[in-house]
Amino acid sequence: MLYVWPALPILIDVHIPNSRQSGVTNIIAALKRHDLVCKIKIWGVPNSLLKSPAVKLPFPELTHLTLRSNEVNVPVIQDSFLGGSVPRLQLPEFRGIPFLFPALGKLLLSAKDLVTFRLLEIPNSGISSPELIVTSLSALTRLQELSISFRSPRSRADRERRRRSLSRRLVLPSLTEFYFKGDSEYLEDIVGRIDAPALDGVSITFFNQLVFDTPLLRDFISRTEVFQNLHRADVFVAGSCINFTLFRREGMADRRMLEIGISSSVAEWQLSSLAEFCNTSLPPLPTLERLNINEFQWWRSDMESSQWLELLHPFVAVRDLVLSSEVVCRVAPALRELTGDMLTEVLPALREVFFRDHSCLPGPIREAFAQFIAARQLSGHPVSIHVKEADKQPTTGWDVPRWRENVGGSRTAATSVCSVAGE
Repeated sequence: MLYVWPALPILIDVHIPNSRQSGVTNIIAALKRHDLVCKIKIWGVPNSLLKSPAVKLPFPELTHLTLRSNEVNVPVIQDSFLGGSVPRLQLPEFRGIPFLFPALGKLLLSAKDLVTFRLLEIPNSGISSPELIVTSLSALTRLQELSISFRSPRSRADRERRRRSLSRRLVLPSLTEFYFKGDSEYLEDIVGRIDAPALDGVSITFFNQLVFDTPLLRDFISRTEVFQNLHRADVFVAGSCINFTLFRREGMADRRMLEIGISSSVAEWQLSSLAEFCNTSLPPLPTLERLNINEFQWWRSDMESSQWLELLHPFVAVRDLVLSSEVVCRVAPALRELTGDMLTEVLPALREVFFRDHSCLPGPIREAFAQFIAARQLSGHPVSIHVKEADKQPTTGWDVPRWRENVGGSRTAATSVCSVAGE
């Protein structure tokens, strides 16, 4: 019937549950009208479709392309994919598709108007070198969003084969948003090869790791707008991931600028990994005045105080510390241990501490706060405590940062971690 109708634009939007083969014949029939297809969105791409001659034709009118596969042993995309020609393509998203070079590079070089590029949940069979990925972006002067994520950590052998000998950096003048999920070594080899002067949003999730060696990431974000006039940082513990988010004040709202997630099922590793990252991978934060720490699961109460002090150490400009009810019992013993020079080396600018539900705090926790306040008073750096009454509900909700592989929506108007007296 497609040959009976007038030459109308064709949109292919299909969701194939459980990788079934139903409907594939119809999809192939529509793809054969490649000169009319302007949008393709297929969730649950069967392997048979990726092997079909229909996906080897050029698509001169295609602007949006979304392919998502949950199958095992997905065939690697070849040079002939889409005829290597998609001149009007603006937004391609590949999820779970092994897309090796030079096929990907050839496709991107034909898409001069590309504004968004998402290569997500890359299986191990589809890992390409960072050098080739960056090279393929060289012609994309209009690119605004770049998203790269891996399905699982790379093998140790793959990580050790990386190279730090970097050539001249590629400038992406229009890039404003960058998202990554994977190993820090791979990320270093990406960001060390690009400059993005207009960048104002970064979201990164690392697989479980205890040691961070990311000087190139530190340099990358320091060269952008991301770290201009930041005023608030949030730490969230949620399930198997700990998140760290930096915000910039824009009018009456806070805009999320940098989000770091570290996946780990061990609470001690979550905290120590984030502390390691904050101390080694972040540039100075001279304008950061507020630090919120919130917990969405019950951590072990016997975690070492030194881990908390290490996490707090880089925040030298923070004046307001906001703690959820669960976190208060973890942080108070650590603050009590601050003596001597350490008393003003950790959070030297701190003036206010906010938390909720003072009535349920154990006596030792209240005593720990009292000792900390007294010590700071004697040091000439007084701190005051503000408590949210237990019978009053917070006026704002929780804003849980998360990896946004389904990129969309606004990053503005993020809510506060908790509502406290005086806010």
